[in-house]
Amino acid sequence: MKYAKKSLGQNFLSDPNIIKKIINLTEINNRNIVEIGPGKGALTEEILKRQPKSLLLIEKDFNLAIKLKKKYLNNKIVKIKNADILKFDLKNFNIRNQAIFGNLPYNISSQILVKFLQFKKWPPKYSDLIFMFQKELGEKIIGNFSTKHYGRLSILTNYRLNVLKKFLVSPNCFFPKPKITSMVIQFQPKKRELYHIKNIINLEKITNIIFSNRRKMINKSIKKILSPEEIKRITDLKLNFRASEIKPEIYYRITEIYENK
Repeated sequence: MKYAKKSLGQNFLSDPNIIKKIINLTEINNRNIVEIGPGKGALTEEILKRQPKSLLLIEKDFNLAIKLKKKYLNNKIVKIKNADILKFDLKNFNIRNQAIFGNLPYNISSQILVKFLQFKKWPPKYSDLIFMFQKELGEKIIGNFSTKHYGRLSILTNYRLNVLKKFLVSPNCFFPKPKITSMVIQFQPKKRELYHIKNIINLEKITNIIFSNRRKMINKSIKKILSPEEIKRITDLKLNFRASEIKPEIYYRITEIYENK
């Protein structure tokens, strides 16, 4: 009997061609691999064929985690954790050259991505993030300045990650079949940060304040963050701008000044 929980946003990837396309995005042989939300193990099986050094599976669903433990009981390189990824210790992703895959639950996928941006020490040791999102969310994550998809998520993501590749996945590739199209995105951490933001949570806070009234001019919201003298220090920032008219670099500069208050 096939089984999926709506409460956990479960849609199991079933198309072998898409599975191989995801796996082919990065080298797996002799690398430490993490898979978030392995479900029934369709992607897991293909990963194991490529002979990784280790494979950590993080599955929130208790019943699925038990089935995976039984399935890989005798496989010494596979470790299974029945855990919520949003509560999982980031230290587990502090292994050099680690690749992390995730067919993420649509309802929490943006929160999971942000979790991987929140390392205090940057760059992190993981070298590849390969995540699947709802198409509309994926477009917001990779949205460039001056496009309709530009916003908080793209500003946060652009600060720390490079987008290498992306492709769309049809609803027909899943069971149960979702109503929406998905997008797979491959990220790699930026090696250097051009701006010196001490805590990316402050960038989250500032973008949240300014984008909370994205259709209005920023003259009121920016004054909640900086003094008039501090605002004058930021070239190319005008009080009649709207949130979407401010370049990512200016948001990073605002955050720097805010942190140095």
